[in-house]
Amino acid sequence: ARKAAKRVQSVMPHPSLCLEAIEAGLAKGAEEGLAVEQESFAKAVASPACRGLVHFFFASRSTAAVPGVTDVGLVPRPPKCVGVIGGGLMGSGIATACILNGVHVMLKEINQTFLDAGMARVKANLSSNVKKGRMTQEKADAIFGLCHPTLTYGDFAKVDMAIEAVIENLDLKQRIFADLEAACRPECILSTNTSTIDITKVGGKMKNPERIVGAHFFSPAHVMQLFEIIRTDATPPQVLLDTLSLSKQIKKTPVVVGNCTGFAVNRVFFPYTMSACLLLDLGCDPYAIDNAIKMFGMPMGPFRLGDLVGHDVGVHVGQNFIDDFPNRVHQSRIIPALLEAKRLGEKSGRGFYTYDAKRNATPDPEGIARLVAESRAAARQVKPEP
Repeated sequence: ARKAAKRVQSVMPHPSLCLEAIEAGLAKGAEEGLAVEQESFAKAVASPACRGLVHFFFASRSTAAVPGVTDVGLVPRPPKCVGVIGGGLMGSGIATACILNGVHVMLKEINQTFLDAGMARVKANLSSNVKKGRMTQEKADAIFGLCHPTLTYGDFAKVDMAIEAVIENLDLKQRIFADLEAACRPECILSTNTSTIDITKVGGKMKNPERIVGAHFFSPAHVMQLFEIIRTDATPPQVLLDTLSLSKQIKKTPVVVGNCTGFAVNRVFFPYTMSACLLLDLGCDPYAIDNAIKMFGMPMGPFRLGDLVGHDVGVHVGQNFIDDFPNRVHQSRIIPALLEAKRLGEKSGRGFYTYDAKRNATPDPEGIARLVAESRAAARQVKPEP
């Protein structure tokens, strides 16, 4: 406990202060322990971390109140059945989040092999809860029964909300939404889990593109609380209200944002990862960068996080920023090089780190040395614009 507290002490002092009070009580008795606790409490309350945590507490509870949506007398229609298109890591996570909270799911894939793999991921997510003692096997089996596999859109006529969760490929997404518009009821919410692409582009081949809304989950979707809801100028308030209702059902913290490349989260996150790649190209050790971020208090650094998300996703996301903001980005070769070397991250067992069967990460400086050297050499060839 002391080691964990020390790691974040510079930005989060209260764990260390708590330990000091406990140790004083155990070593010197209850009276001395209470005296140290009082002193520690005064220090904690006066800290910047306290002010930040109090702000976070109230801010995270106010995000569900959206002017012009939640205050105009509309009645929410909580989805009872959600269609999820794509059974990969994200799609299976979204499906898991829904069925854990009693929402039926139609999980669609393009072939039986992919569908079986998607259902297996959902089952594995539930099995993890069983192993951790959070539910019985009988309950997990009952919850798994709420997830229904399908290879066609035939059953989508009964879904209240469809969530597209395929790879960041615009042409593919456009075809899917043209199909969804034909298969789903007019009142069904059509949403995309894209993390970056302008959602008006995603709905570019729809007859009624105003129906589309962004429903951006964060990986792993059945664990992470943040839920980014993206609206356009044409998004009906009822659609936003019902999407907010889903967030409440599945215990997410919703943040309604406007539509642009990257939305809110990735407009912040992309420069963060881009800066890490720039530092790498300038000669910094990627593992030293990750360790510095961890010492600051983050659970992992940008390169370890890239391994977790998958570098195939990183390349797709990054290309959107390169296309839309060509004069604002540093185009490092390191992430595309990892992808070309089939070092996708956790999903392939290798990225910046290597991974064992339990997904424990081990730095692999020798494995990435050539890729890092080539990326740095390419960066040196870039000439600054006059």
